[in-house]
Amino acid sequence: MVLLLPPFYLDAFWLQTGLFAMSAAIGAIGLNLLTGSTGQLSMGHAFFLAVGAYGYVYLASAPDGELSGLGLPTPLAFIGAIILAGVAGGVFSPIAGRLRGVYLGIASLALIFIGQHVLFNAESVTGGFNGRGVPPLEIAGFSFDDSPGVVLLGVPLGALERLWFLAVALLVPAAWIARGILRGRPGRAMNTIRDHEVAASVMGVPVARYRAGVFVLSSMYAGAAGALLALVFQRTVPDYFGMFLALDYLAMIVIGGLGSVAGAVAGAVFVSVLPQLLTRFGDDLPLVAAPGSGGVSPAEAARILYGAAVVAVVLFLPRGLAGVWARLRTAAARRRAARPFTRLDKEEQPA
Repeated sequence: MVLLLPPFYLDAFWLQTGLFAMSAAIGAIGLNLLTGSTGQLSMGHAFFLAVGAYGYVYLASAPDGELSGLGLPTPLAFIGAIILAGVAGGVFSPIAGRLRGVYLGIASLALIFIGQHVLFNAESVTGGFNGRGVPPLEIAGFSFDDSPGVVLLGVPLGALERLWFLAVALLVPAAWIARGILRGRPGRAMNTIRDHEVAASVMGVPVARYRAGVFVLSSMYAGAAGALLALVFQRTVPDYFGMFLALDYLAMIVIGGLGSVAGAVAGAVFVSVLPQLLTRFGDDLPLVAAPGSGGVSPAEAARILYGAAVVAVVLFLPRGLAGVWARLRTAAARRRAARPFTRLDKEEQPA
């Protein structure tokens, strides 16, 4: 319920920052299922975000001059983008089912280079270097853009406010489904594969099938995140879906906590919000300079900071931010449980 309140109180900067964080959280949950819970290192997550983003644009856009498109209804285009990302993951899943660890990481790294080549050269589909405009999502006549006339509780709802509600409607089920998977039999099988592959195989777990299936599921999460990100940006640009984005997602799940849905969300918020804050308040911070001025730019400062955070987490907080929260909850529960034994109630005290 609290997630529904920000559009009524926050300005455009904070709403856009929150949208970036929620889209990143969806993608990070998918990567955490693959890397954190199953132990499969993937460097190609940015590729599947690009499939989701450009898949939505292509499916929703009508042909326009040199640019092609299918002109489908935008809800079908959004669902189709997620399916396309899953299909792309399915094409790669035989490799994911047979490789593990650093070998899968190197193999998936090739997806980034292939994706960048396609995005820059398939100009009729992607728009090339300049990218393509993103058609606004429209559901039952309600458009997620800046069209006037929509007022809720006295607050006019623009594109950012409307997209906020869409992002919440995507993030909550995405987290709920992932949490259900991890708490059920599939989650136990995935953790067994991560911790001891031979033992999992002896226990009857189809290791290759699970690896391939989780890779497809992770790709679909990335596709949903990419489609949502395209709606927020309102334009897809190939440069965004490169190596830096893949590293950002790995930083999210390490900082937040491997194998934890809440950790993936916390790490996504940390990594995606930090550059926005440094850009907004960089003038008031030491050592942070405007982009192109020769100093440390906000984006570079953000990568330095969460790079340091990754090192700190690996050395001192192996369970990430989710582990810190769990420790605080445990300590609070112990203090509450100890109180009745340290002080008697007035009616129990001797006269």
